[in-house]
Amino acid sequence: MAFRESAERLGASLWGWTRDSFTGMGDWVRHRWMYRKGFGSGTGASGESRIGGFWKNLNDRPGFGGVAKRAIVAVLILLFLYYPIGMFLVNNVDDDLDFAPSGENAAPPNGSRAVAVMAGLIDREVNENSWTANDPFFQPGSMLDNMPSFQTGIMSALARFSFEMTDQVGRTRGSSEADVDLQKAAGLLQYPGNVWIWNPSVSLAPRASSESQYRDARKALIRYNARLSAGNATYERRADNLMATIERISSDLGSQSAVLDDEVRDHSSDWIDTNADNVFYNTKGKLYGYYLILNALGEDFASVIKEKGLTKSWAQMLDTFREGAGLSPLVVINGSPDAMFQPSHLAAQGFYLLRARTQAREVANVLLK
Repeated sequence: MAFRESAERLGASLWGWTRDSFTGMGDWVRHRWMYRKGFGSGTGASGESRIGGFWKNLNDRPGFGGVAKRAIVAVLILLFLYYPIGMFLVNNVDDDLDFAPSGENAAPPNGSRAVAVMAGLIDREVNENSWTANDPFFQPGSMLDNMPSFQTGIMSALARFSFEMTDQVGRTRGSSEADVDLQKAAGLLQYPGNVWIWNPSVSLAPRASSESQYRDARKALIRYNARLSAGNATYERRADNLMATIERISSDLGSQSAVLDDEVRDHSSDWIDTNADNVFYNTKGKLYGYYLILNALGEDFASVIKEKGLTKSWAQMLDTFREGAGLSPLVVINGSPDAMFQPSHLAAQGFYLLRARTQAREVANVLLK
């Protein structure tokens, strides 16, 4: 019992000494702070004192302090909300599977519906939805990735088909002269989609933007369709032209399947694959563009398809393209193809892409006979 009492007295003494020491130290710090050099005169003031003085000076000016404070706060709020709100307003993955060109983009009598679809898609993505693939850093669209990937996928499909129009469908035979407007459109659609009007790392001079090139391509396509309607242009609705076009589309789909395969093979084991949605939406855009083009080609070459007995096969091929183009997961996940819980959206998309490619090649084989 005596030992316990002695220990309690010793503990109380140590606690008292510690408390008195820290109290004295605190008083010394406060004393040094209050009587430091320049205290109260503004000289050597802390950052907090300087900021307080700044606001005080603003408030001392009649009618100015409150306005300045509100203006600064408003600017900060705008900067904080500019990108998320802007991204929400700009973002539009327009995968309307029933899209049909209208206005001056629509096919005139005896014109090509496939060419009209090309002009309509360019008009929609560049003029109506705003082309985002080349947005500079100060525009909200520069922070998007799904919409730009989708748009460039569409444009790559149009660029591929424009070559077939120039080399096959748009002239009588390979030895004849290529159509001027189709040739111009094909060249312009090859222009990269990420070119803005100015890039100091390349040149200090302004350059032609992607939008301006695509707009000129659209004008050339509309001119071609107008001349075709007037009987001053060529559109050969032959089985061999349709076969060559489908074969080229099949080859392009094969290349895209390799892109999907690389992403699944190399990154399906990643915890988060930040590039998966870019690959997915680029493939989606390509499938979407080809679906609309092939759907329109089915109308342009209706007599050939019926003559070859391809009505059912053509419809099945279009259904597969439509299914693949319509895939739209809330979040794109690149899981392992044999995962139990984590989905593999790229593998699912690849299934539809390869099925569409197989059906397209079957149609081409029938057209060859």
